[in-house]
Amino acid sequence: MSVGPVQLLVLGFDHPNFHGEVIEELERLKASDTIKVIDALAVHKDPEGNIEVAHLSNLTDEEAIEIGSVVGALVGLGIEGEEGMEIGAELGAIAGVDGELDVFDEQDAWDVIAEIPNDSAAALLLLEHHWAVPLRDAVARAGGFRISDGFISPIDLVAVGVIAREEAEAAIAADAAL
Repeated sequence: MSVGPVQLLVLGFDHPNFHGEVIEELERLKASDTIKVIDALAVHKDPEGNIEVAHLSNLTDEEAIEIGSVVGALVGLGIEGEEGMEIGAELGAIAGVDGELDVFDEQDAWDVIAEIPNDSAAALLLLEHHWAVPLRDAVARAGGFRISDGFISPIDLVAVGVIAREEAEAAIAADAAL
């Protein structure tokens, strides 16, 4: 089985009002083989910036501990507290020294946790994009390769004449409502 591109998506919530819609949509995307949720964490920051982490998964506690938290390892959170973070850091350091892991340098590092505002919550979703596998494979067969990628703001699309300002403002409002 081929693995698709993987993305870490961080969604913020000032006043979470969960009714199951987000999980339902993720399940729909999974059922259509569009994406796979590799891992997910819920992070809450209190007004002083202290964090609480909950693993969002249908795994049992034993399974979650056994396989570890992929997102937690990527962003430096230890799902098993400080001891778990230290163990993860040590294993990551060993993997880096052994050449098994590409390590971000200071310039490339993304401090996801620092970007979450105090007195709010965030969902960190590690998604595999199954839909992109056939495209990626076709590009590779044609001798191509990925140089870069990124999301484009709706306002930038207005600037180049792709969409109308009203459409961009609606998209931005929808994003802000997330």
